[in-house]
Amino acid sequence: MLDSLSYIGLIKPNLSISLPLAPSKVQCGFPSAAEDWLEDKLDLNEKLIKSPPSTFLFRVEGQSMIGAGINDGDLLVVDRGVTPSHGKVVVALVSGDMTVKRLNLKSNPPQLDAANPSFKSITEEFEIWGTVTASITEL
Repeated sequence: MLDSLSYIGLIKPNLSISLPLAPSKVQCGFPSAAEDWLEDKLDLNEKLIKSPPSTFLFRVEGQSMIGAGINDGDLLVVDRGVTPSHGKVVVALVSGDMTVKRLNLKSNPPQLDAANPSFKSITEEFEIWGTVTASITEL
């Protein structure tokens, strides 16, 4: 069974949202004293979107990529302008359905690998639609 993707939309090229960036890293262990000032602003578009005209958002439905940190409900940033290469996570068309998997170019023929042992690799014919450049998990 394939995971499915819900198309959200094309990235708007003129949209810019700058968020405050704290001056220090967040400790995962014992908490450090809080900082009362901000270092800079960070525009997430600059970090996540290199080419707005070729970048799209999709919402993930399914569990086949949990080993790659891609969970059900996550948002994927997918750039059609990025050349897919071995080991990259891609959105692909398989029998008319879109799915997200890791591209395996070392197998003969190339295949799409899940990142969850409960799912089999896809060895049937597929077409790469775009390369995943970021995954956003809502907590």
